[in-house]
Amino acid sequence: MKYTIEHEIPGRIRVRLYGRVPEADVDALESLMTACPCVSSVNVYPRIGSLSVTFAGGDNARAAVLSTMDAVDAKSIEKAKFACPTALSVRTHSLLMDIALLVGSHFARKWFLPAPLRAIHTIWHYRLFLKAAVNSLLHARLDVPVLDAAAIGISFVMGDFATASSTMFLLDLGETLEDYTRARSENQLIYSLLGAPENAQLVCGDEEMTVPTANLKAGDLIAVRTGMPVSVDGVVERGVALVNQSTLTGEPLAVERTVGDDVFAGTACEDGEIFVRVKAATGETKLRSIVSLVELSQSMKADVQTKRERLADRIVPWNFLLAGVVALTTRSLVKTSAALMVDYSCALKLTGSISVLSAMSQAAKAGFTVKGSKHFEAFAQADTIVFDKTGTLTEAQPQVKCVIALDGWNRTQVLRFAACLEEHFPHPVARAVVRAAAEKNLKHRERHAAVEYIVAHGIASSIDGKRAVIGSRHFVVEDEKVVVTDEDQRKIDAEASDLSTLYLAVDGVLVGVIGIDDPLKAGVSEAIGSLRDLGFERIIMLTGDNEKTAARVAQAAGITEFRADLLPEDKHGVVEQLKAEGCKVVMVGDGVNDSPALSAATVGVAMGQGTAIAKEVADITLSEGDLHSLVQMRMLSRGLMGRMDASFAQTIAFNSALLALGIGGIITPQTSSLLHNASTIALSMHSSRAYNL
Repeated sequence: MKYTIEHEIPGRIRVRLYGRVPEADVDALESLMTACPCVSSVNVYPRIGSLSVTFAGGDNARAAVLSTMDAVDAKSIEKAKFACPTALSVRTHSLLMDIALLVGSHFARKWFLPAPLRAIHTIWHYRLFLKAAVNSLLHARLDVPVLDAAAIGISFVMGDFATASSTMFLLDLGETLEDYTRARSENQLIYSLLGAPENAQLVCGDEEMTVPTANLKAGDLIAVRTGMPVSVDGVVERGVALVNQSTLTGEPLAVERTVGDDVFAGTACEDGEIFVRVKAATGETKLRSIVSLVELSQSMKADVQTKRERLADRIVPWNFLLAGVVALTTRSLVKTSAALMVDYSCALKLTGSISVLSAMSQAAKAGFTVKGSKHFEAFAQADTIVFDKTGTLTEAQPQVKCVIALDGWNRTQVLRFAACLEEHFPHPVARAVVRAAAEKNLKHRERHAAVEYIVAHGIASSIDGKRAVIGSRHFVVEDEKVVVTDEDQRKIDAEASDLSTLYLAVDGVLVGVIGIDDPLKAGVSEAIGSLRDLGFERIIMLTGDNEKTAARVAQAAGITEFRADLLPEDKHGVVEQLKAEGCKVVMVGDGVNDSPALSAATVGVAMGQGTAIAKEVADITLSEGDLHSLVQMRMLSRGLMGRMDASFAQTIAFNSALLALGIGGIITPQTSSLLHNASTIALSMHSSRAYNL
């Protein structure tokens, strides 16, 4: 990097760069300089091409700072951008510089330019407003740019170039502030989402370990299996899987990915197993998927937001009609201009959008991600909430309480082999089995063939040429036709009657049953009570577990309505039935088997520790799985709807008053424009404040 030292005192250097610093490079430059251990702070002044560095230490520290500066080049800047998500940040000092430039140039022209030159500049500047208006008219739109151009044009007709110049200045200033306000709200949301933790299954030789996605680097190998997320950009090195890419492509059906194919962060594995070689920086890929989510949210607007934005557009022709009536009745171009200077569109659209972005940002900070304002609206209006049991109402870490060995097997053999099969899958029950084996220090050498995960049923594989299955009683006994003798049933009833159970069978013979205790999460009953107080008329629990276990959990949670022994299609059917009855249904679940019901519900809510597929189809994701987040979500949703109603009423009332004052000749068009833009910014800032939960 080329520079000259402009000023220096002990512990601080200010240098002049050769040219301005592009805004997109500012954060990358700061990150490169702060990487120097002795640097305590860095300030970049992009418009004047200046950089100041504060550091601790003597001559050695100074030499290290200068060496770091010398090493900065275009290549290092580009590389730093990938790991620097703050490149999206909206800088207040840039806003102030933009405002200073607008204000300074406007008054400099007003005070120092001769009147003819001011008039020429005003006409030249008007071309931008005229171009926007013509473009709208060519597309058969009668919108705000047409209003603005018409209002300014009236000033030209009157020969009042000073008024035209002032009007354009106020419009430019208002647009600058509006853009900053919207961008700040979007970036608050992005930064809130960047903090959400993600993990990946790193493959090191013959071992696998769960690591934070942020720790992955290019060249690492990760395993992705049914129900798991693809957390990075990479290339499939072996295996084949169906990958859902709807968040990136909008394509609803999963696509097959095999050796040599690219896969991308933000997608999810629906079925199969692939090993992916990481090829891109995790910071970049996560940021891209989050930005995609923010962009997606703009297309998922609440009905009330969409209707009001349409209303805002439909009001514009009435502004022209009003201006025509004023012109005919008053014969005053000033009053006609005043009628054109005020519109409802900007404030209605901006305040609604910022209210939603603020709610999404606060939701992310509170631990839940919402894919669009339509889901806030639906959640606020819902009257029925349906819960899955395992991992949703109960702990995400269930425990093995008993191991029943049958047909000559011992408990150690049953647990070891069950863990060997279950270790490949992310379900909470599978993790409980693996953890129980590890606690007993049961090592295993895989003797089975490739495993097949059968959604909501269990796992199938083979050992020494014999079919091995583990899963629910329905899967093992009814689907696989494994016989449970009366003696075996008595043993199961004696030890695991009120526990969730996994059945293990080899070659059609039941060899073991594992009893899983799935304790209720702390605070569930309180959360259920709060949800009932907040207007949910029906609260229902659905589970694939047996009737006894379901009844015990429902009673502890304070839920009076539940269904047991359900398959995924049964859960889906229950949700569809509720909707047919006129219920507005929220479905809360965490597993692959909950995906059909989540998709069918009015609002689907996935628990954060659940599978990627559940998160993919859900409208809302709870990052921590805390049910009190649902209480906050209900309050936030209602708060958002109330705020949008209030901002709508305030916008209509204030702008109507400005129209009346302008048409009545009480205020000038310039004052009307100033107050109109000021009110838009004020209402937008008011809409961006935190919600009270």
